[in-house]
Amino acid sequence: MSEAMNSMYETLTGLFGDAETARLMAMLLLASGIFVAGMAFLLALARYFDPVRKRLDILNDTAVAPSSAVERMAEKLDRFSGLFLPRNQQLRNRTVDRLSHAGYRSTNRLLIYYFVRLSMMVALPVAVLLAAPAFPRVPPSQFTLYGAIAFLLGMILPSYFLDKKVAAHQRTLRNGLPDAIDLLVVCTEAGLGLNAAILRVAQVLVDIHPALAEELFLVTTEMRAGVDRSRSLANLAQRTGLDDIKGMVAVLGQSMRFGTSIAQTLRIYSEEFRDKRMQKADEEAAKLGTKMIFPLAFCILPGFFIVALGPTIIRALEVLPTLTK
Repeated sequence: MSEAMNSMYETLTGLFGDAETARLMAMLLLASGIFVAGMAFLLALARYFDPVRKRLDILNDTAVAPSSAVERMAEKLDRFSGLFLPRNQQLRNRTVDRLSHAGYRSTNRLLIYYFVRLSMMVALPVAVLLAAPAFPRVPPSQFTLYGAIAFLLGMILPSYFLDKKVAAHQRTLRNGLPDAIDLLVVCTEAGLGLNAAILRVAQVLVDIHPALAEELFLVTTEMRAGVDRSRSLANLAQRTGLDDIKGMVAVLGQSMRFGTSIAQTLRIYSEEFRDKRMQKADEEAAKLGTKMIFPLAFCILPGFFIVALGPTIIRALEVLPTLTK
């Protein structure tokens, strides 16, 4: 770095014939370079954190979305889907609903899930059997048992992790639902129609609750595609699987059917939903005393007894031998 600076300084000195002028020009060039680099960095940050660009990207995600490697592999495996997909149509439908509740929107989600499950059912027992030579003292019968356990784990673990994903996704949606309902009330009372209100709420929530904003964007996309508004809201309730959203959709459906005020209906439901949340919080607070029994009995009290009675017991053990003599 210093050699490059010296070379540039010598070049400038040869051009201007004056060391002072060359030093001044070198300082100006260095300052200009730092200024340009800083402005480029700030422009890149502004472009990355621009909320308008984020909203446009979300709107364009459904239009042009590059397929992942897993989805491309699922498309190739589609011709062999009959080998590992269940025959029971009801089981397929339940699995599709669970995948939708977890937030998976891919058209090949069912195929990917069962392929991963079958892969784990094969890979885990094979890994156990391949590890057998590393443990020569373990009898082969035990490795057979371990392989059977690995097979069961490969069957159970994908379903377990899917349930955890469903619970996490629904919890995320449930946390953002109160804000969405309040914003819907404000938008409808301000004079917006339900379609425009849902779109506006989705645009506002995109940075705060992106999962719920994505669901609302899907509702507006279906409406723009010509799907009936009631059907779009019913699809929202089916995709999420939340009872709170199902209740809101039912209330909106009744309001649209009977021609009542949507703003007033949403306000009433918002108050009922707020009361329900308070009741849920009171219920969780009432359970807190019972839940604290186990950590109190197994974690806090043993430590307290060790700290309080430990020195006394140690001292007594030291004194007892002297008393028996």
